[in-house]
Amino acid sequence: MNFSNLYQILTLAGIVLVALIVIGVIVARLYKRSSKEVSFVRTGFGGEKVILNGGAIVLPVLHEVIPVNMNTLRLEVKRAADQALITKDRMRVDVAAEFYVRVKPTAESIATAAQTLGQKTMQPNELKSLVEGKFVDSLRSVAAEMAMEELHEKRVDFVQKVQQAVSEELFKNGLELETVSLTGLDQTDFKFFNPQNIFDAEGLTKLTETIEDRRKKRNGLEQDADLAIKTK
Repeated sequence: MNFSNLYQILTLAGIVLVALIVIGVIVARLYKRSSKEVSFVRTGFGGEKVILNGGAIVLPVLHEVIPVNMNTLRLEVKRAADQALITKDRMRVDVAAEFYVRVKPTAESIATAAQTLGQKTMQPNELKSLVEGKFVDSLRSVAAEMAMEELHEKRVDFVQKVQQAVSEELFKNGLELETVSLTGLDQTDFKFFNPQNIFDAEGLTKLTETIEDRRKKRNGLEQDADLAIKTK
C-alpha cells in the first residue's frame, strides 16, 4: 500500500468520524428525556407519544412537546362569609380544605392531562382555577347532607365523602386525589346570614332560638348555684 492510498483511507476515516460526531451532537440536542418529576407528551409527526421514564427525539417544527408535572400538588380551597357552605340544617359554615392531587402515572392519564389541562399542571395556581369548581361542588353537596354538629363531630366522614365525590371528576382530567385535609371549620358570622334568603332565614331562626335556649339554661344554672350558696 503506497502513501497515496493510505492518505485516502485516513481522510475517509476522518470524514466518517467527524460525520458520526456531528450526528451524535445533533441527536443529543434533539433527544429529550423525561424525569421522575416531569413527563411529557410529544405530538405532531409520527402521532402522539407519551414519554414516562424515558426519552424521544423531538424535531423542531414537526413536533410539539407538552410537559406534565408528576409531583403532588397542594390546592387550597376556602369558602367563608357569603360564600360559606349551607348545611342540612340550614346553617352556614366557613370551611378551609387542602386537596392533594397529582397526575396519575399512566400513559393514558398523562395523555388526558396534556389534552385537557395543557401546561397548567406546571402552574398550580392556574390548575387550581381550572379545577376549583369541582372541589367547591363536592364540598357543597356533602355539607348539604350533614347537619352542622355532624360536621364538627364527624370530620373524618365529611372528608371521606368529599374525597369520593371529587375523585371521579378529577379522573376526567387525568388526575388522582391522594388525600383531603380539613384545616378549618367554624360557624359563619351572623352578619353573613341573609334574612331575605329562605335557607338563611330558616338557619338564622334556628340559630337564634338555640342561642336563646342556651342563654336561659345558663341563667337558670347560675340562679340555682346562687340559691344553693345562699341556702348553705
